[in-house]
Amino acid sequence: MKRTAVYSLVFIAVALGALICLALVFGIRQEPAQHDIPVSPGVGRVLLPPPRSEGMYSVEQALASRRSVRAFASRPLRLTDASQILWACQGISGPGGLRTAPSAGALYPLEVFLVSGEVEGLAPGIYRYLPADHTLETIRSGDFRNDLFGSALNQTAVRDAPATLVIAGVYDRTTGKYGERGIRYVHMEAGHAAENVYLQAGALGVGTVSIGAFHDGEVQRILLLDNEDPLYLMPVGYLPW
Repeated sequence: MKRTAVYSLVFIAVALGALICLALVFGIRQEPAQHDIPVSPGVGRVLLPPPRSEGMYSVEQALASRRSVRAFASRPLRLTDASQILWACQGISGPGGLRTAPSAGALYPLEVFLVSGEVEGLAPGIYRYLPADHTLETIRSGDFRNDLFGSALNQTAVRDAPATLVIAGVYDRTTGKYGERGIRYVHMEAGHAAENVYLQAGALGVGTVSIGAFHDGEVQRILLLDNEDPLYLMPVGYLPW
């Protein structure tokens, strides 16, 4: 009887094991995380190509070649280059959500938008960059470069570039901790981020220029901003030479 009982237990264990294996193979499937699901350009969120952390262009070369460029070649911006520039501006670069630009108290008051007109693989529109999962969130569909051009006192770089980055600040994120001094910290951080764009663009053979002359209210209206104050417009496009 004892031997029969042992055989019965072994049989039950083997049967249960087989059932579990079958369930794992055919029945239980882990759903992919939301940011792993490809999204069509211009609809919901757009997955960006992963940023690179190494390149052939040295920091010294980028510093030496950094210039403001207001004229661009007549060709679309590659999505891989747009992705890399957005990451350089405000991307995640370390554990705990640390970013590529320093931030007072790691409060990260900056919001970055991409006004796309001619970016390969990306529908024309206005997008918010989401650093946490390196995606773009669609704000508006359509080519708004001419609208932005008008708000920027008709500066042709904004009209002619295939895309423009808009760096905006949410002052409350920093002034809540540092008071009025936090306003200065937000402006300093915007400068850090803009210089990152300059250096990364130079390493990619992309031109850019930092523009501060624009009508704040018009930029806010075009981008449907709420509590974000626009600080920089940075057109980006390939060098014309």
